[in-house]
Amino acid sequence: MKTKVSVSILTLFRDGVEKVEAGVKSIEDCADYIHFDIMDGKFVPPTTIGPKETRMVKTRLPKDVHLMVEEPMQLIDDYIGAGAKSITVHVEACTDVRKTLAYIRKKGASPAISLKPKTPLSAILPYLDMVGMVLVMSVEPGWPRQKFMPEVLEKVAELRKLKPKLDIEIDGGINDETARLAVKSGANVIVSGSFIFDSGNPKKAVSLLKECK
Repeated sequence: MKTKVSVSILTLFRDGVEKVEAGVKSIEDCADYIHFDIMDGKFVPPTTIGPKETRMVKTRLPKDVHLMVEEPMQLIDDYIGAGAKSITVHVEACTDVRKTLAYIRKKGASPAISLKPKTPLSAILPYLDMVGMVLVMSVEPGWPRQKFMPEVLEKVAELRKLKPKLDIEIDGGINDETARLAVKSGANVIVSGSFIFDSGNPKKAVSLLKECK
């Protein structure tokens, strides 16, 4: 499968709107998605950006929104309104996973489901036919610049065997080396932020990730 890159822009928000705009512009003609990490301070400790900031980002790339929040159902309308084309919710965070995924699709976005590194793959198996993508976390969600957890690659490989055509996204501690391991295991959508924007050449960094096989 073709390797796609979803560029995380969360760290850019620390330096203001101009930094965000410049960062998005620098990768817009080579990336596949813009990735938005949304945290509520409950499901994970930090509190980050919300619908207002998501809406503020102007881009022709699809907005890939990752909701690391408790009971995400109550926020879906807000993020659809902010331009989300894909919305990922955590299996650990939903009282009614099936209802939440169905509502995302009903509102016009592609539903996706995520699981933490220690959550077994069996937790999401009942919902695979409802989603366009599975996000496998390769760090504990909530904090940037964590070390990649290679043990999650077993889940990626098993999931790829079960669903040969499914988009499998991986997020956490991603650089050109860990991305290569993930792609070999079966991931085809790579989320990266720090590696790309700390590189000094974001476009080249995205290209390196897309070349991983």
